[in-house]
Amino acid sequence: MILFGSVILLSVLTGYLVGGRLRGFERLYLRHWWLAPIGLGLQVLELPDARHGTDFLVRMAVLGVSYALLLLFAGINIRIPGMPLLLVGLTLNAVVVIANGGMPYSRQALEASGQTAALKHLTSKHHLMTSEDRLTPLADVIPIPQPIGQVASVGDVFVYAGLAWLIVAVMRGRTGEQAPQQGWRYRGRHRPGSAAAPGPAPPPVAATRWGTSP
Repeated sequence: MILFGSVILLSVLTGYLVGGRLRGFERLYLRHWWLAPIGLGLQVLELPDARHGTDFLVRMAVLGVSYALLLLFAGINIRIPGMPLLLVGLTLNAVVVIANGGMPYSRQALEASGQTAALKHLTSKHHLMTSEDRLTPLADVIPIPQPIGQVASVGDVFVYAGLAWLIVAVMRGRTGEQAPQQGWRYRGRHRPGSAAAPGPAPPPVAATRWGTSP
């Protein structure tokens, strides 16, 4: 979380330095945005950590659905700045997780990042890398020293780069997607674009009296 927060903070500061403003997010339109929180929420669930049997299948099913939702979200919004990098990063992480039943951690990377104590507290979605793991260059092998103290994967690098790109671009007003046009609505009699105001009333017809000539 420290790395995530640091990326957000630095991206916002960079956005201001290049003339952007946070109000640019008012014009950002994410299609099917609800896919992202659901996908991320599935990844924070406590899952069984067995490497075989039913527990393994349950863990893989939950993680598979999680990445599928996140990939779908990134693909749907691919025209938004930063989304292509997010899509690449999520794909790389998904491939490693599916291939190994979770994300392998490098012991050397953990020690280099100052997280030796974390070796005893790996989550169900992570495990210490072994010789049986595949695609290990794409696993969590990149140490980030203190004060951040975290290990990242190549996919994480793409994800954070895409997130930074998105924030800076949106702050500068480059959202890439336009919100759908709203339906017709009443604009009022005196607002621009409203229906033409009625013309002057016709002159009244001359009054007559019954039985008299006009």
